Amino acid sequence: MTEYPEELLTYAEQAGAAACFISPLDLVVEEKLAGFCHEPRCPNYGLSASCPPHVQGPAQFRKWCDESELGLALKIDVPVAILHSEERLEVMKLLHEIVAGSEQLAVELQYPRSKGFAGGSCKQLFCRDEKNCLYLSEHKTCRNPSYARPSMSGFGVNVASMMGLAGWDERASYKSESDGDPLSWVAGLVLLRR
Repeated sequence: MTEYPEELLTYAEQAGAAACFISPLDLVVEEKLAGFCHEPRCPNYGLSASCPPHVQGPAQFRKWCDESELGLALKIDVPVAILHSEERLEVMKLLHEIVAGSEQLAVELQYPRSKGFAGGSCKQLFCRDEKNCLYLSEHKTCRNPSYARPSMSGFGVNVASMMGLAGWDERASYKSESDGDPLSWVAGLVLLRR
């Protein structure tokens, strides 16, 4: 019987994200979704070690899912207007930080091979003012290893499907219950592996 480390839910929620355990075997991983990073070419393609072509892709992600006991889905609800502004960068940084913190807590909770993934390119979020990714250009340690996490896109994760697994709204835009303004979400995932 799988144990559910409730501490992870508490941590994520206190940090500002909704969190839910899902089965990693139910995650939908599609080659074509990973392919969108290359064609049409994402502006972040090739700029960091956490984006294609520098990530292992869908086949490796499926192996990690097979080796994982649980998945921790994470989301932050965000007004659509913010996602269309420069403020989105701060939201995406927060997402990476929550995913990284959740991954570290999972390691402390005896899931030593846990791996976190977040939306967005770490180059754009953490090294925007740097010419190159230090890891790629000089084969040195990442400037932000405590926070930067690989993008789910490069692994072909169907994030909308993951949202549905967690019982959340899969649509990219929906109305807020409180004031009716359109909301969207940014999402992350931690695979819990022993």
